[in-house]
Amino acid sequence: MAGLLPTTPQPTELVLHQVSRVLEIAFADGARFHLPCEFLRVSSPSAEVRGHGIGNETLQVGKAKVNITAIEPVGHYAIKLVFDDGHDSGLFSWEYLYELGRDQAVLWAQYLAKLNAAGASR
Repeated sequence: MAGLLPTTPQPTELVLHQVSRVLEIAFADGARFHLPCEFLRVSSPSAEVRGHGIGNETLQVGKAKVNITAIEPVGHYAIKLVFDDGHDSGLFSWEYLYELGRDQAVLWAQYLAKLNAAGASR
């Protein structure tokens, strides 16, 4: 896998559980994460979600039932997730997916707090 840094986490397994709406991903270091589709959708690295700079993020609401309809490989470093709400921009690198799994509890709590502050719902 030329071009990858030695510290880049390498996936060993990727399974989409569509009924439970969870993407399961395992890495070579033994880490295994179960990432809900909703969490992935609201954490999309796309400009549509993240904006074009700090403070330009768009809070994603109403995504509780979102699912992934397709997973497309992007080279040896990322995947593109296609969601059933039409969102399909943003590349999820292995490193970013690892970070999402590792920091899921904190990131999810921050998201819920932002929703609450905006008076919005999942």
